[in-house]
Amino acid sequence: MSVKKKKKTALYSNIIFSLIALVSLTAVIIMLLLNYSSKKKLEDAQNEISDLKNYNSQFIYTQDDLDNAVSSAEESAEENGMMTLINSMRDRLSGGDSAYNLFRDIFADDLIVYDSDEGYIFYPITDQYIKSGRSNDDLVKDEESGEVQYIKDGSVLSVKGIDVSKHNGDIDWEKVKNDGVSFAIIRVGYRGSTGGSIKLDETFEDNIKGAIANGIDVGVYFFTQAISVEEAIEEAEFVIDAIRGYELQYPVVWDIEELEGRAEDVDREVRTDACIAFLDKIKEAGYSPMIYGNLKSLLYMLNTDRIEGYDKWFAYYSFPDYYPYAHSIWQYSSTGEVDGIKGNVDMNIAFK
Repeated sequence: MSVKKKKKTALYSNIIFSLIALVSLTAVIIMLLLNYSSKKKLEDAQNEISDLKNYNSQFIYTQDDLDNAVSSAEESAEENGMMTLINSMRDRLSGGDSAYNLFRDIFADDLIVYDSDEGYIFYPITDQYIKSGRSNDDLVKDEESGEVQYIKDGSVLSVKGIDVSKHNGDIDWEKVKNDGVSFAIIRVGYRGSTGGSIKLDETFEDNIKGAIANGIDVGVYFFTQAISVEEAIEEAEFVIDAIRGYELQYPVVWDIEELEGRAEDVDREVRTDACIAFLDKIKEAGYSPMIYGNLKSLLYMLNTDRIEGYDKWFAYYSFPDYYPYAHSIWQYSSTGEVDGIKGNVDMNIAFK
């Protein structure tokens, strides 16, 4: 039975069995108003009750009177609750928070993806997929540096990492190491968004050699624009050839993002076929495969059911983490600062 129904039942019982004095009846109404009305409404009601004392003590409230009083109190409570919510939303937005973060808090049982054609899409959080098993309460963000750690029971259970490409320019890997970076995911190559040709990242060799020479664990990623299984296998074979001779401690990643180009209109199932073909080819070669993506990549662009068994690297730039399902790496910022790298760099934590 709901709280409201309980209160109604209690009120009806008082009327049926008491009928002894106006004072008793008005006390019940005071309790009702305390539960359903704001302080101002209560003060107004108390004034009305004071006036009622002049009525004949034999006056009895009818069922309709009682129903109307309850209905009025409920409407008032709903209005007051809505205004509280609206004021809270206004304060957060004026303070610089995003509408997306507001939606996240309001619809806590859903993951929310925005698509320019379909608008906001709600994916109920389900036990169908393996959960991360981590609590966001254990994520700690340094407000000065912006760096994030996962700390549970006093133990740090994450390591600091970055991902880099030619866009980060020449990197001083010794300084990067001294700044506490434990791992780097390095772009090995990409497929052109128009012509579709595969190209080696021009800084790949320097980056992977520099990181390894300074004791930084490495993995690699390939930025895809594949439109078929055949092209995904071609990308995997390219990566395998490029990394031959290097020892990787971190996965080989298929990077899928929503960008304009030849792959933007690929069917969801075709894209999922291509993703799995790449990952399986990498696994056959003896490496650990992984998918990189944000919420839209992992829920909307790919068939979530079919990629459940593959490791994931999740990109989300608000705090805390927003992906409840299993993932080993979280890319939490694209505007990090690391000694030895000019300009912004993507920041990550890998969970132990």
